[in-house]
Amino acid sequence: MAVAEQKNAQLAVTAPVSGGWSLKAREDALTRLNAAGLPGRRDEYWKYTRPDALTQAQAPEGKFVSYEETPVFSEVDRLKIVFVDGVFDADQSDDLSLEGVTIERLAGVADKDIHWAQGLYGVLEANGQTPVSRPLATANTVAATDGILLNVTGKVSKPVSMIYLYESNNSDAMLHHVVKLAEDTEITILENGPAAARFNTVMEVDVGDRASFHHMRTQGRQHVRHAVTHMFARLGEESQFRSFTMTVNGTLTRNEAVIEINGDNTLAHIAGVVAGDGATDQGFHHDDTIFITHDAVNGESRQVFKKVLRNGATGVFQGKILVKADAQKTDGYQISQGLLLDDDSNFLAKPELEIYADDVICSHGSTCGAIDDAALFYLRSRGVPLAEAQDLLVLAFLAEAIDEVADEAIRDLLTVRLESWLARRRA
Repeated sequence: MAVAEQKNAQLAVTAPVSGGWSLKAREDALTRLNAAGLPGRRDEYWKYTRPDALTQAQAPEGKFVSYEETPVFSEVDRLKIVFVDGVFDADQSDDLSLEGVTIERLAGVADKDIHWAQGLYGVLEANGQTPVSRPLATANTVAATDGILLNVTGKVSKPVSMIYLYESNNSDAMLHHVVKLAEDTEITILENGPAAARFNTVMEVDVGDRASFHHMRTQGRQHVRHAVTHMFARLGEESQFRSFTMTVNGTLTRNEAVIEINGDNTLAHIAGVVAGDGATDQGFHHDDTIFITHDAVNGESRQVFKKVLRNGATGVFQGKILVKADAQKTDGYQISQGLLLDDDSNFLAKPELEIYADDVICSHGSTCGAIDDAALFYLRSRGVPLAEAQDLLVLAFLAEAIDEVADEAIRDLLTVRLESWLARRRA
């Protein structure tokens, strides 16, 4: 076994013993990790977020907090894939067979000499290291022993749902997923569950020409969770990529996404809603870091992120749109907004545009403020109680991001969950 030597960090990253198809990618990732080291506070893209809990030797202790409401997506007809403490649970999972897609476990095929995922595993992650290093994703490529490999060959009839559960208060889970969409295919992926005390995931997505990838994720039901997630996507001609994340709990969460638009007439939308309460013992810190590269003609991208923060919670948004010289007719839109429900919370934003083409429409905006007193007075004057009036204004603030969810039924389901979260926290 090889172990990465890290300066100023305690985490030891060990490559699993395997002579299979993923060995070269793991060895290359280990070399990159040894050169880059793990992130620290002096790194530009970690200056708003302390990475200590994600890089220390042992996972911080977590304790699961449950509510009586059923888990999200329970009402959706889906194929369930369940992991407990980062380990696949066959008893709670459905049969891994579904028309239009081949579903395999990374652990189940690791010893094969040849596999279709060999051309993707660690490849998109490696591409995503430029110009910004993402060493926790590299560590995942080195060390992850399980995950799901999806080879999509048709239009999949129902969503594939990845459910992350945990039983140990010191669970330290690392999963690596690979999704390959052939031309003219379509799939929807759902993710939810408390996952682990510390959770590190990578999802690499290769979207073929005219294919459509839909992704919806919730992060909640666990106050004391430290998580870092990474999504690396490569988009072909006339393809579509849509991803939405709703986060309502967790001590520390960092969601990174790196999207490459390589085909003409392509659409990439990524959005997020955060409702954070820092009243728990360890507080609430949420970081979205997004990088979208336009390298083709007539591409459209949207980044829409809204964060509602209270009781000393902190929200971070770092988003960039890079338009290369040949990416004419690009339409890039980026908005990040924070709504602070008290004077102790913080919203930190770093929006960026880097444009080398001259025929584009690109914009970015970022705002931060409190609930509008005039709007609140209007609702109160119509007989709406104060707490309910505040909740209505919060939901109205989040609406633009929630509207990025194309499926109306799931959009309504997520709105109900937000209403429930707000109701539990009324003064």
